Amino acid sequence: MKQSGVTVWFTGLSGAGKTTITQAIEKKLREHDYPVEILDGDIVRENLTKGLGFSKEDRDENIRRIGFVANLLTRHGVIVLVSAISPYREIREEVKARIGDFVEVFVNAPLAVCEDRDVKGLYKKARSGEIKAFTGISDPYEPPLNPEVECRTDLETLEESVAKVWQGLEERGYLRKPVSV
Repeated sequence: MKQSGVTVWFTGLSGAGKTTITQAIEKKLREHDYPVEILDGDIVRENLTKGLGFSKEDRDENIRRIGFVANLLTRHGVIVLVSAISPYREIREEVKARIGDFVEVFVNAPLAVCEDRDVKGLYKKARSGEIKAFTGISDPYEPPLNPEVECRTDLETLEESVAKVWQGLEERGYLRKPVSV
């Protein structure tokens, strides 16, 4: 049975848990021999979209470029895990429409929880004015209206979030069912 590719797009505020869930899902997929790649927003910004800033136009272009790469991989049967804040709903919808095989995962945690988890000190810098146009503080985050999966990382364990994503992929037919002999 040929593996269907899919882009699993994890969106949410900085510190919500996107990278943590993405890495756990990647590990589980690899354990089950699925072809998988991660496109992490921070790593993509360092390598593929380095020249882009944080204006709305640049953020949208960043998401388009991530979506372009995700689409190429998805078409070739890869499960692509995208972990990117992607704050604007319209560009997420544009990328979703272009890719087609797309599962949106809203990694949802209240702003206060994200600020408490802020290991990089970004929220503190944003609150002091050191970082301008920071998502959730001085720039908007538009949550998905109808995500296929929602992980409430302030209310559930990592294992529960991973199980929700896995179930979402199974229900949509993106994970091979075991063949009984």
